[in-house]
Amino acid sequence: MGVASGIQTELASIVGDDRASSEPDVCAAFVVDGVSPQCVLYPATVEQVAEMLKCAASRGLAVIPCGNGTKLGTGAPPRRYVVALCLRDLNRTTYYEPDDLVASVEPGMTLGALQQMLGQHRLWLPLDPAGGDRATVGGILAANSAGPLRLRYGGPRDMVLGMRVATAEGKIVKTGGRVVKNVAGYDLAKLLIGSYGTLGVIVEATFKLHPRVATRATWTIDVKSLAAGREFRRRLLASPLRPLRAVLLNAAARALMDPACAKSVDDSQSEIVVEAGGSERVLARYQTELGALALSVNATMNRVADSAAHDLWDQVADFGNRFARADAAACVLKTALPIATAEEFLERAVAEVQGDGWQLAGVVQLGVGVVEIGFSHAPNLESRSPSPTTVEKLRDTAADLGGSMVVTHCPHDLKAKIDVWGAPGDDFETMRKLNAAWDPKSVVAPGRFVGGL
Repeated sequence: MGVASGIQTELASIVGDDRASSEPDVCAAFVVDGVSPQCVLYPATVEQVAEMLKCAASRGLAVIPCGNGTKLGTGAPPRRYVVALCLRDLNRTTYYEPDDLVASVEPGMTLGALQQMLGQHRLWLPLDPAGGDRATVGGILAANSAGPLRLRYGGPRDMVLGMRVATAEGKIVKTGGRVVKNVAGYDLAKLLIGSYGTLGVIVEATFKLHPRVATRATWTIDVKSLAAGREFRRRLLASPLRPLRAVLLNAAARALMDPACAKSVDDSQSEIVVEAGGSERVLARYQTELGALALSVNATMNRVADSAAHDLWDQVADFGNRFARADAAACVLKTALPIATAEEFLERAVAEVQGDGWQLAGVVQLGVGVVEIGFSHAPNLESRSPSPTTVEKLRDTAADLGGSMVVTHCPHDLKAKIDVWGAPGDDFETMRKLNAAWDPKSVVAPGRFVGGL
């Protein structure tokens, strides 16, 4: 049933008529798993967000918060979806003290805009999430999105000092603070980060900042097998070197990022990419010691031109989105594994899907244990519909190696047949109770999270 005209008018009155739309072409930009909202609201203030949620709760209207849409494809299909709450206009800096390494910003600010502001004081927020510079702060935190920089700096939970959150009751709840030493309420922030909006809408986040690295350099190490890549990772992590980030790409992943590369798509070959930061003297040491590590596993090393390194890391961080855009029928999966089993998972995944006629590209975040894989049907085969059996085989493989797996992108027809999150863990009952306490009427993103929360 559509939104009654009176209710739609009431919602529009909260944000203003010029900040609400039910036009089909506008709503089409906020489709989630084939479901289109019936209206889109663009709040201009934190208070408008809270009032809109309160109004939606009183009318039983389901709301999905969003920014630039870089994370909308992740999650289960919504049980209900009436209002898209677009936060992109909430993009202000509410507090900034460079000397204290602290900044508070609204959720619609993009990572690119935040880094540009911080860069004026030689600071940065060391995150490289899916969506890159286009990703908004709210989306990054709601999805707990982090890339290979997690190796050196940790993830969003390690950088957030405090938050303000609008609840379905129309309240604005504050957790944490603006002082690095203040940890009061930090556990609550940890619950909100990665909850995919199901506990409330983040309307402000306060971050602990880092000094920007003076100089950075990137190297590629060509290894002849995943076993050689595993050995290189072991030796790297056991060495005194502390890179900013490091990944292993199988040949298919490298070809996706650089179609002109000379490599054949042969999964026995892999490429490791390592970035280090510091003074020129430090980078010279990395050049020497990384080269020695490469020789120890019979691999070759090359330094990437500075002009190309930034683009390469952007592509690595946004691998899943790039793979999904390249083929609408493709699947993208993310696994969290013990560090020691990450390369083995990629090796076994390649072997398992090749027999079914699939081609697989994979990115391993070395030293972190995160593996992202994308697979699509070989172009010479007629059928392009992924099978739920294929997904479950890969999930079983991850579980066998001590990990878990989430489907981050897949066709709508497949998503209706699988559980993208997998079986809930032992803490699900606690999660369910928290969700019932924070959002008793299931107003915010109902059904999108683990176990249908």
